[in-house]
Amino acid sequence: MLDSGEYLRNQLTRKILGGNAFQKVEQVLDLMAYEQIGEKISGLPYSFWQQLEHMRITQKDILDFSTNPDYRELNWPRDYWPASPAPQSMEQWESAKEEFFRDRQAVVDLILDPRNDLFKPFAHGSGQTLLREGLLVLEHNAYHTGQLFIIHRLITEQLDNEHRSSP
Repeated sequence: MLDSGEYLRNQLTRKILGGNAFQKVEQVLDLMAYEQIGEKISGLPYSFWQQLEHMRITQKDILDFSTNPDYRELNWPRDYWPASPAPQSMEQWESAKEEFFRDRQAVVDLILDPRNDLFKPFAHGSGQTLLREGLLVLEHNAYHTGQLFIIHRLITEQLDNEHRSSP
């Protein structure tokens, strides 16, 4: 039987990894063709690439804050969003995905380590705790995973409409 601390760590990390109430980011990424990730849909400010890159940058920033006593804050919003709607290459796309999942696993490992107090405020922060940062990763990634799915859906509908209307 798990004690309450282990139970909390396990539940939090399971939610960070996705599934249950929302689709895993891995599943959404698998739906999208590389050729479509830089497309912008009318009315939406960001492409699929920009959403994932924002998720990667933000998660890396949260991990850095959670592990680095010499943490330096990024400039909002400039440092959190890529300017280009598409990656420069397939290699950049693959590298961004790999880094996102590597950093996500590092957050999970940090939370699962019983030597890390989930409730102790970071000395270099203003009251933030590992629990709060884990919840932030969970919420932020879930929110933007939903946006990735919406972008995929809209691009798919747009392509379907184009195929139906072409002679």
